[in-house]
Amino acid sequence: MKNLFLILLILAPLFSFGQVETQAAKKVSALFEQHYNANEYQKIFDMFSDQLKARLPLETTTITVKRLKSQAGKIKHRQFIRYENETFASYKTTFERGTFALNISLNGGAEIDGLFIKPFKEVDLPKLTRNQTKLILPFEGEWTVVWGGDTPELNYHANIEAQKNAFDIVMTDKHGKSYKTNGASNEDYYAFGQKLIAPCDAEVVLVVDGIKDNKPREMNTYYVPGNTVVLKTANNEYLFFAHFKQHSIAVKQGQKVKQGELLGLCGNSGNSSEPHLHFHIQNTEDVNKATGTKCYFDKIIVNGKVKQDYSPIKADKISAE
Repeated sequence: MKNLFLILLILAPLFSFGQVETQAAKKVSALFEQHYNANEYQKIFDMFSDQLKARLPLETTTITVKRLKSQAGKIKHRQFIRYENETFASYKTTFERGTFALNISLNGGAEIDGLFIKPFKEVDLPKLTRNQTKLILPFEGEWTVVWGGDTPELNYHANIEAQKNAFDIVMTDKHGKSYKTNGASNEDYYAFGQKLIAPCDAEVVLVVDGIKDNKPREMNTYYVPGNTVVLKTANNEYLFFAHFKQHSIAVKQGQKVKQGELLGLCGNSGNSSEPHLHFHIQNTEDVNKATGTKCYFDKIIVNGKVKQDYSPIKADKISAE
């Protein structure tokens, strides 16, 4: 059932909630279950915010919910567990053919503006506080950190469980532009086609290839990571690389790679508006079950100065020593 785990994902603005189910969440989740079991796709769509409706039109919503129904069956029981990332009301949900976490977020008007389903975790996975493996940068040359750091101001990934402290990194010129002329084609971007390399010795545990590269400023929200490589270190850290160029990945699942070995080329696949590298560390292979951790690089140049054991932040210009 791996295709249903990342069904819908639109992140909402953050609200602070306690660990008690709000009346709005209770009402909306019950209505969602009712409409889902009754195959009332229009009514589910009517519960969405305007933003979510724009991203997931009625036809797309209908296809997606039908696919979930065919794989998981009807909802038999639902129990509120907690709020995830202070945004999503999370329910342990027993379907006819499995138990999953149904996560729903609401805007101020009690409309659904975020909805996703993932495997339910009964037992917490081992936590990582930081990487113990010494890492080099996963590229050559100087790149610019677009998103990176601990806070939402520095890093929009900060409130996404698996992607805490993730980096989005591009190549820029001396004027700060990431493309040469008008940015209308992928080939116009400095990062497109650049080599991405292994930051350390590791085992390749996941490869996804064959996803088409997007046209710049258009995104594929169906498979968010695009072409992907996940490496497992000797310290059980999982290094997650996303958005490779289509058919450029040079490694295979099960392969042992050495530090500096070519993984593939930077691309613009998945939920990506321009060619860039998304990189983060998580505590298990499956991004739907994982918790992210802060990533430090052993010795790099940051804004012209050598830094040791450093975790880059937004706007840093970084390169290998």
